[in-house]
Amino acid sequence: MNRRQFLSGGLALSIGGAGPSLAEDGIPVADMHVHLFFPGVIPGRNTPLVPLRRTMEAGGLKLLGWSLVGDLPWIRSASGRLRQSGVPDGEAALDWLKIELARVKAHLEAQDLKVALTPADIDRAIAGEPHVVLSVEGASFLDGHPENLQAAYDMGVRHVQFVHYVRNDLGDIQTEKPEHGGLTASGRETVAACNSLGILIDLAHATGKVVEDVLSVSKAPVVWSHSALATGRTPDWTRPMPFARHLGVDHAKAIADKGGVIGLWGLRSDAGPGPEGYARKLAQMAGVLGDAHVGIGTDSGALASPAVTAGADMRRVVQHLLGQGLPRESVEKIAMGNYARVLKAALTPAV
Repeated sequence: MNRRQFLSGGLALSIGGAGPSLAEDGIPVADMHVHLFFPGVIPGRNTPLVPLRRTMEAGGLKLLGWSLVGDLPWIRSASGRLRQSGVPDGEAALDWLKIELARVKAHLEAQDLKVALTPADIDRAIAGEPHVVLSVEGASFLDGHPENLQAAYDMGVRHVQFVHYVRNDLGDIQTEKPEHGGLTASGRETVAACNSLGILIDLAHATGKVVEDVLSVSKAPVVWSHSALATGRTPDWTRPMPFARHLGVDHAKAIADKGGVIGLWGLRSDAGPGPEGYARKLAQMAGVLGDAHVGIGTDSGALASPAVTAGADMRRVVQHLLGQGLPRESVEKIAMGNYARVLKAALTPAV
């Protein structure tokens, strides 16, 4: 997988050309994992941010996870994959998060878009009012500072991906040699804190052992927001990208068995050449995991030459799913219902 442009400034979120409208099929969409970068955040990338409301309207998106890359200042491209290039000092990762969240909120306010904070907000999104879920990819802001989870929650974060490319004290990552042997004691405390506060846990980029450990202690369903199911050899850190980032079928089924959802990203080698191929792969995943456990997590904005992006492509995906003969109820689950369901469950604090 070529993600070098992630750091080189060549990426922009595309909303695609005109496609079928929401009015034609009446099925809203949720995307669990979307990146939108402000000018200057990635060195050399100074293109204006595409207005998010226009993107959401083009795709009939009513729920969108805006994923802030929590370890972005400390990663670099090397040998075709992203690697850690530094260590956040002190509260540097939390400071980074505060700055980016402030800019995100300002953009959402200017776009007249609401932030999803409660299960009632998810219901409003289901009813047709667009909402954005504030998400963090890579919990570097927690490393050694578990109290910072409360700070993130107070800033509106409701979806936290434990690991990314920078090592932290929560658990092991897929793309580097394991050093913790799974979820750590700090990671277990973070699972409990997410459950008690009402934050959705995202296991993308985590090793299979971390998946097993989180599922053994979490009181709420979890998601794997973006990648694809592995075929053949079990994913491990020695494999080339994107194979190292795939999710083993057994671990995907374990997430599903606990009520969770697995999202398919828009990488061409995994999702096909366009919306039709992406829809076909979603249908295949539903055949393996069940239609209640598959969702959309395009990874828009962080993939070079993706098969699909958030926006008008999503309408085409819905049309192709319907055209493949999937029951409308199944399409509604995959398009939005599954992510909405796990969010509502996770946002309800566990007692």
